Amino acid sequence: MRQGSIPGAHGRVRPLGLRGDPVLHAPCAEVTDFGPQLAALVEDLFATMYAAHGVGLAANQVGEALSVFVYDCPDDEDERHLGHVVNPRLAETGGVVVRGPEGCLSLPGLEAGTERYDEAVVTGFTVTGEPVTVRGTGFFARCLQHECDHLEGRIYADRLTGRRHRKLMRQVARASWRR
Repeated sequence: MRQGSIPGAHGRVRPLGLRGDPVLHAPCAEVTDFGPQLAALVEDLFATMYAAHGVGLAANQVGEALSVFVYDCPDDEDERHLGHVVNPRLAETGGVVVRGPEGCLSLPGLEAGTERYDEAVVTGFTVTGEPVTVRGTGFFARCLQHECDHLEGRIYADRLTGRRHRKLMRQVARASWRR
């Protein structure tokens, strides 16, 4: 991204993959080319995330099986966190485990109480290949863990068990986007 540009301003909105799409349920490949195609993908991810009113978006959610995600997410103190991570690794989680409402652009309109740590550290690279470390607390920590899960081929529904999982699957079966 150019210095001072608005993320996504030069991107195009792509169709979102929905639960059940094979690319959402397989691990993503590491990015090896930090060139203009990656920069364009990051712009597209921002444009798509903003169009869908999300706070994070992984590349496989738009059909690209590459290890990259973007975010524009507040933490619990309402501080805004904006950026992207290429080849992210969830380096650390800690604090307490909190069950909180979690949704996903690939399961539109649905959410379920999902357990996540309230602190997370993600390491990776910028779109230009520079190392980056992102630290999150509260809701932003949830977002970082959620996006890292996507790139490993998991969605938040995969973390649910018992009654919560059954309830969400009933909602998925009735969802208008499944027709």
